[in-house]
Amino acid sequence: MVEPIGQNTGQGTGQTNDLQTDYLESAVHRILDANLDRAREGLRIIEEWCRFGMNHTSLTEKCKELRQAIAVWHTPDLRAARDTPGDPGTDITHAQEKQRTSLSHLLQANFCRVEEALRVLEEYGKLYRVDMGEACKQLRYQVYTLESELMGFHRRHKLHQAQLYLVTSPHANLFEVVEAALQGGLKLVQYRAKDDDDLTRFHTGKRLQDLCHQHDALFIVNDRVDLALAVDADGVHLGQQDMPIAIARQLLGPNRIVGRSTTNPDEMARALQEGADYIGVGPVYETPTKPGKAAAGLDYIRHAAHHSTVPWFAIGSVNTDNLKNVIDAGADRVAVVRAIMQAENPTLTAQYCLTQLAHGKMMRSSKP
Repeated sequence: MVEPIGQNTGQGTGQTNDLQTDYLESAVHRILDANLDRAREGLRIIEEWCRFGMNHTSLTEKCKELRQAIAVWHTPDLRAARDTPGDPGTDITHAQEKQRTSLSHLLQANFCRVEEALRVLEEYGKLYRVDMGEACKQLRYQVYTLESELMGFHRRHKLHQAQLYLVTSPHANLFEVVEAALQGGLKLVQYRAKDDDDLTRFHTGKRLQDLCHQHDALFIVNDRVDLALAVDADGVHLGQQDMPIAIARQLLGPNRIVGRSTTNPDEMARALQEGADYIGVGPVYETPTKPGKAAAGLDYIRHAAHHSTVPWFAIGSVNTDNLKNVIDAGADRVAVVRAIMQAENPTLTAQYCLTQLAHGKMMRSSKP
């Protein structure tokens, strides 16, 4: 129980100290009650997505177990201290609480809510019961682990769903073009800027990351693991001459995406063996972004369609004119550069590509 604020030092002070103790105990009980509710509510929101959005049994069970472990501490005496009409915080809101720009934003906000509540419970719980503080500390660490696992799974789930991949190129209106494509349904963007200095890359990457996450799209950085970490990207894309995937994953952690460019079956096999989350397959046609690189052609697309065990994106001068040929060769996903970066209307171009890709996938799945 809560220790008295002061000591009884003489006659006539005992009643005052009793009142102080009662008030302090009531306040601590209210704090614990509010934060136990907050932690359980946040976990329930996360659990609902694990259950109904991801159909993921083990993550759903982890959420439920955490909720039940927290509920053990929600005793009747703490509930009895609740005073909703007298709580000044019920009328205090923040503009950020009124909107959720994406599913990722919603999940992240509720993880923060749970973690903050458990930190409060850890500290104030020590005034209630010594073991409550330690228990809430351990629960907080478990929530950190859950967050890492869920967000990693969520990224890969979105990667598997993505069919159109935009690789940026220098453009005077870079942000406007990317946002227009995102408005057309684009869900995967790679920031590629070979000639910019690091400071420019950082500020541009951070702004693109914010833009992508507002539209619930994945944001990948080309080549640079350090930049991917600095701007909190969802992952990195590595070329054949870049660092090994294992090293990149060691630096990025296990829950970010690592992709690899491949130009032939041998490179594909190595990328799969190294554990790439996705691969680029191409160049399908000769492209100015890879000067001097011979086209891999549609035969490599056909090979990927039969042998790749991870999501793969046909890349290399793919555009609205040749998209059907690429789809007919077996591609369910394509990566584009100029097709969108130089499009008169990036929104319509993205919509057209996605429609064609969805149609091609549907036609393939309907064949016996």
